[in-house]
This record gives sequence, structure tokens and C-alpha cells, in this order.
Amino acid sequence: MFEAVEDLIGEQADLEKQLADPSVHADQANARRLNKRYAELTPIVATYRSWKQTGDDIETARELGADDPDFAAEVKDLEQRREELTEELRLLLVPRDPSDDKDVLLEIKAGAGGDESALFAGDLLRMYLRYAERIGWKAEIIDSTESELGGYKDVQVAVKAKPHRDSQGATEPGNGVWARLKYEGGVHRVQRVPATESQGRIHTSAAGVLVTPEAEEIDIEINPNDLRIDVYRSSGPGGQSVNTTDSAVRITHVPTGVVASCQNEKSQLQNKEQALRILRSRLLAAAQEEAESKAADARRSQVRTVDRSEKIRTYNFPENRISDHRVGFKAYNLDQVLDGDLDAVIQACVDADSAAKLAAAQ
Repeated sequence: MFEAVEDLIGEQADLEKQLADPSVHADQANARRLNKRYAELTPIVATYRSWKQTGDDIETARELGADDPDFAAEVKDLEQRREELTEELRLLLVPRDPSDDKDVLLEIKAGAGGDESALFAGDLLRMYLRYAERIGWKAEIIDSTESELGGYKDVQVAVKAKPHRDSQGATEPGNGVWARLKYEGGVHRVQRVPATESQGRIHTSAAGVLVTPEAEEIDIEINPNDLRIDVYRSSGPGGQSVNTTDSAVRITHVPTGVVASCQNEKSQLQNKEQALRILRSRLLAAAQEEAESKAADARRSQVRTVDRSEKIRTYNFPENRISDHRVGFKAYNLDQVLDGDLDAVIQACVDADSAAKLAAAQ
């Protein structure tokens, strides 16, 4: 049933030999890559060996059970255990997203709804900041444009996981932020009575969330000659030194037209570094999306236009209801979700994604 695992066992054995060679660790980037792959294969190989051993145990128990009722009684338990291992192994063999271990850049944009949409964008920002705090991630606002009423027209946040690494520096699979937050990309719709509504009528507005895996320098090579860098005076908060010097930075990648900017740091150099982080991740996301579209597997969940008709999720305040329209998830604890209790909502998306990948792989 799982013939392909034999090849993975051979690959793991080969990786083990390479990692035992001290010369391999002279190249730290290569050593991390090998360690990461080894860590991915280890649970698959271990589960497969248990699955295979349980099959052998079933045959032995059946043979001995012909003369010994104690062995015959073990067959049912062993068969149940093998079914559990079969399902566990199927899930482990579901193709992994290679970006799952990455940190992310999350952008929230106000859309239809004017000031109310900007206020809702602020609510989403607080929800993600609190969720990050619950998980133990570090969240940092990189750039933002505030609205007059205290919301956000646009805000960009870098979300990083606390490193879970082995002795060689490799990140353990599944610990990345992208593995969870990638399902947040899309149009989020809110239904509530706005603070600016004097007659108590329920309004509907929307905000868009765009999530991209944060690229490392080894993911995307940028030719400095392809960059146009503009500096200007910051218009945001940050103190006298920020607002009176040309510290804000806008970087344009000329070949693609991709633009990234940052104005929240105090120095031009810091803003430039942050803008390069954003640019690198946007270029990586664009390259990945182009590659996936050629394979007829482009992302369908990310924001195209912040239009209420393209909603992925609805936040209904009068009913205290949260609904994810992609997977049919519904719960009546909106207040808790907005306070950062997002696990159940995200897990529903994770489970649906795994089920779809599993079905496609069969």
C-alpha cells in the first residue's frame, strides 16, 4: 500500500550518512537544508515501520491463535492499531507546503465601507496581535496608515515564530507561522452597527488580508541595479526626528513594478532594511504564484480586490457569530475570536486542506 515509503527510507539513510560527515557542516545553509529534510522524513519512516511491524504481528497472532485463544484475542486489537497507523501514515504522506516553516508578512487593507472598514481593519489587527501573543509568536508592525477615527487604512505586520531548532539549527517541521496564517488571506466581511451610525442600522463592510511567507536572501536574489530607492518625509507617528527628516523609504523593483515602503523606523537605514524585507517577500510570493499558476494550482484564497462579494469569512456582531465560508465553519464566540482565540477557525481550514490534498493524492 505504501510502496513509495521505501524510497523515502533510502533517502533518509542517505541523509544520515551525509549529516555524519563533518565536512557537510562547513556549509551551514546546506546542513540546515539536509537537517530539515531529515526531520521531515523521520516521523514518516518511524510510522511506516510501526505499520509494517503491526502487520507482521497480526499474521503471527492469527497463526498462533489457531491453538492459543490468548493470541486469537489479540488479533482484533492489532487490526485496530494497524487501521490507526494506516490513517496516520496517509496524513504524513500528504504533500507539505514547502513554505510551512516560514515566518510571514501580513497586510490588512481597509476596503468597502469607508471609516467603518478602517475600524474593522484595526479590529483584525488586534485579533492577529493577540493570537500571536497566545501562540508565543513575535508580531511587529512594520508600516501603517491610520484613519481619522483610529482605524487603519493599511497596516503591515511581520509575524515570527519562536525558533524550535535542532542542534544543527534546522527548524522543526510545522512550527512556522505560514502553516497557520496562510488560511487568513482573503476578504473578511463584518456586519455590525458602526460607531458612526446614529439610527442603529446594521452595516456591512469589508477588509482584505494578504499573507505572504517571509523570504530569506537565499530564496530571492535581487540585483541592486534593478532597484529604485526614493526617500521622503514620514507622515506617520514616531516623534520629532521621524517627521522632520527624509527617513521614510520607498523601494521599487523596476523589472516587476513591485513596490515596498517603510516609514515607522527612526533612521533611513532601518526603514530601508524593513522595506527590503517586504520587497523580498512580495517578489517571492509573486514568483511562487506564477509557478503555481503554470501548474494549475494558483492560490485561490488571497485577496484580489477588497469586494464584499469575495468574502472568505463573516464577523456578525449582532449574533456574536463567526463564519468561514470556505469550509462551512460556524461558531457563536465572535468576542473570543476577536480576542485572539483563532485556533478552532484556523484548524477547520487546516483539516479541510489536508483532506483535499489526501483525496488528490489517492
